[in-house]
Amino acid sequence: MTITHLKHGKPQADRAEDDAKTADVVAATLKAIEMRGDIAVRELANKFDSYDRDSYRLSQGEIDALIAKVSPRDLEDIKFAQAQVVNFAQAQRDSMLDIEVETMPGVILGHKNIPVQSVGCYVPGGKFPMVASAHMSVATAKVAGVPRIIACTPPFNGEPNPAVIAAMHLGGAHEIYVLGGIQAVGAMAIGTETIDPVHLLVGPGNAFVAEAKRQLFGRVGIDLFAGPTETMVIADKTVDAEMCATDLLGQAEHGYNSPAVLVTNSRKLAEDTLSRSTAS
Repeated sequence: MTITHLKHGKPQADRAEDDAKTADVVAATLKAIEMRGDIAVRELANKFDSYDRDSYRLSQGEIDALIAKVSPRDLEDIKFAQAQVVNFAQAQRDSMLDIEVETMPGVILGHKNIPVQSVGCYVPGGKFPMVASAHMSVATAKVAGVPRIIACTPPFNGEPNPAVIAAMHLGGAHEIYVLGGIQAVGAMAIGTETIDPVHLLVGPGNAFVAEAKRQLFGRVGIDLFAGPTETMVIADKTVDAEMCATDLLGQAEHGYNSPAVLVTNSRKLAEDTLSRSTAS
């Protein structure tokens, strides 16, 4: 059978060039934050998010007002999802036992699980608010017993996203900032006049956020080096095109550079999946 490509992704050479440009932008931006602190963060927030305010940290009154905008059903869903995450995280923590034994008179050996003293949680939200990211970062940090948890998320349509803020607050964040991208990650890791630096950065993000975490690794701890989400579906003619399109789009929505590949021996399935993906 002849292999036919109905659609190609971006050429590898172009992707490599994009990566190099991203690395340069991130390095320059982090240096600006280190040299100029809050002023640089404000300039970046205005430049990339068109968002300006006296303080990017939300007050308790602002948090309460935003949570009040969340529908009762959505708020219950947030609480339910968080409860599932917290319950499992607590079970994991309970399995990591501290021990102390006296192996012989006067010789005491053991180990303790001590949480980091501060963590910065990044929750994406510029194009697609990621409420679940707050559950998986803020809430788990609380279960671990981290004394200071701060969280950043970009504005959505010009204002903080109520559902994301609700998830951050209910998850246990002590400080919530409406900041996105490199400026958020850089401010949390490097610190500014008004934001104390953290010991650990966690949370997903776009290519600029991922590169910022890579460049900051060593200066602070990070959760992992996360690349773009990718998926491959292998299917024959018996598979429903709607299901293929749903699986592919479910991963592709994470970012414009997230590879989503369908491999099939059915041209009809390939064309039907492509048409459904485009229609969506």
